[in-house]
Amino acid sequence: MPNRVYLDYAASAPLRREAREAELAYEASGYAGANPNSLHSAGREAARALDGARRDIAQCAGGRFRPTEVVFTSGGTENNNLALLGMAEGARGRDRRRVRVLLSAIEHDSGLDVAGRLRERGFEVELLRPTREGFVAPEALERVLDERVGLVSVMLANNETGVVQPIDELAALAQGAGALFYTDAAQGFCKIRANFARCDAVGVVGHKIGAPVGTGALLVRGRCPLRPQTFGGGQERGIRPGTQDVRGALALAAAAKTCHRTLDRDREIVSKNAMRLYELVCADHTGILPTTNTTVGEDRLPGIVSLVVPGVDSESLVLQLDERGYMVSASSACASGSLDPSHVLTAMGISRSHALGSLRVSFDERVSWRDLEGFAHALLDVVPLLRSRGA
Repeated sequence: MPNRVYLDYAASAPLRREAREAELAYEASGYAGANPNSLHSAGREAARALDGARRDIAQCAGGRFRPTEVVFTSGGTENNNLALLGMAEGARGRDRRRVRVLLSAIEHDSGLDVAGRLRERGFEVELLRPTREGFVAPEALERVLDERVGLVSVMLANNETGVVQPIDELAALAQGAGALFYTDAAQGFCKIRANFARCDAVGVVGHKIGAPVGTGALLVRGRCPLRPQTFGGGQERGIRPGTQDVRGALALAAAAKTCHRTLDRDREIVSKNAMRLYELVCADHTGILPTTNTTVGEDRLPGIVSLVVPGVDSESLVLQLDERGYMVSASSACASGSLDPSHVLTAMGISRSHALGSLRVSFDERVSWRDLEGFAHALLDVVPLLRSRGA
């Protein structure tokens, strides 16, 4: 069996040493296991640690939110459900005319799948189509905004293509029309410098940056009329009741601080490797195509390389590469097992036949060029083999 190289960081990144050390420090502390809502000394210590994690996460988000506006959650799916349902209901509660919800057509499944529930609750949900390059253009949003729109949701960076959305402009347009604006920042948080100044809420996820699975936070403005979707206690400003996971919050904060501290350096390294990988696998003779412009700049996440291989299906590619020791994803890992093409790629106008051969390679600064180069050669070996079989 060859050495195994994991290249599916956009699905879930390996745990960082700093996050594990934060967990171990918690376990060795005098407040390990204490409820941070208790009045005794251990409870107060746990509460102080939790508040420290809020401060760290708020700072890593660019200082655009107060620490008290950081609400701890279990991750991206909960963030999207809570934000979309809660903010839509809050906007309508403030103004009964606000029954329209605008979602980008390239949101993560955990966001798009909320559309049905919103419709059940009486909302009109409309999708914003991206350009061929994967952007939601501000002018496309401007055309459909009116006084009936209560909420606009556009992710910070797409989990399949790595395209970074112009959320500052989009949020300004939404707020100018009196609507709330939410961005799912699961992929972009602590990987790019984003301006969240105009966002009413931002979702961040731990396991995309090397914190444990099951950690996350929803940053919610104090003025945002978000309606809670679960009930039973007053924790997290009543927005997300339930005893908090202090250990997970500390590990999330530790991973975020680590990534934020070296963000610019790491982005340069990872962007360079992504560009070299595109150049190697998308050379004219390979028949492998990028899904978007391959210039990895300010409008692209540094560590996502998005490809299509015409004439070959994604499942065969992933399995053959896995046999050779390289673990990658067919577009979004959350859609694995589906025979349907990526909703993101088809929304961008990529043909079904091409989209069925999609491949996502994702990594951070912990992956060496040597491993990426090895993957490239494995891919270039596998593609002709599968094409000859008609796979």
